[in-house]
Amino acid sequence: MGFGDLKSAAGLRVLNDFLADRSYIEGYVPSQADIAVFEAIATPPPADLCHALRWYNHIKSYEKQKASLPGVKKALGKYGPADVEDTTGAATDSKDDDDIDLFGSDDEEESEEAKKLREERLAQYESKKSKKPAVVAKSSLLLDVKPWDDETDMAKLEECVRSIQADGLVWGSSKLVPVGYGIKKLQIQCVVEDDKVGTDMLEERITAFEDYVQSMDVAAFNKI
Repeated sequence: MGFGDLKSAAGLRVLNDFLADRSYIEGYVPSQADIAVFEAIATPPPADLCHALRWYNHIKSYEKQKASLPGVKKALGKYGPADVEDTTGAATDSKDDDDIDLFGSDDEEESEEAKKLREERLAQYESKKSKKPAVVAKSSLLLDVKPWDDETDMAKLEECVRSIQADGLVWGSSKLVPVGYGIKKLQIQCVVEDDKVGTDMLEERITAFEDYVQSMDVAAFNKI
């Protein structure tokens, strides 16, 4: 049982296939199983492994709450497909990274030249890691904005909604959807950066246009 080497392309493909019909490693909510697998991955999965990348970005958004997630973290070999041997950590990560002895040897004295070389390569390694771009967690939202009655100016209502501007907020397409008795609601899409824009903030600012807006609901919420 396992995913193979999760630091390799082959291991990530196994993970991607495993998550094709699952939201999480185990169960229906984020747990310590997700954290254990997440921490075994060296870098975010590539874009063509869409299921693994979607899961990776979602679990990354729980970084500050990971200690409070349910479950008990087990060995990596306890997760994943039953017919795959877990070899995470057994294979080498990359030529640049694995040639570096970060701690030296406890059994023999290190020469000055070897020590200098090790420190130089360690500095190069840390510099390379620090330049890797951070992954920005984003979500796609579909909002239902309801007017007071069939006499509400829906064009003006949409204008008010789109007038809301914030760092990390991008408005998308929209349409009017009948809800009955001649009343139509506005359905509008947007993409938000999770650390900058929340649904509570959107609801507060949209319902502030109280001459036009009766209420706002989140009709769909998907991690990107």
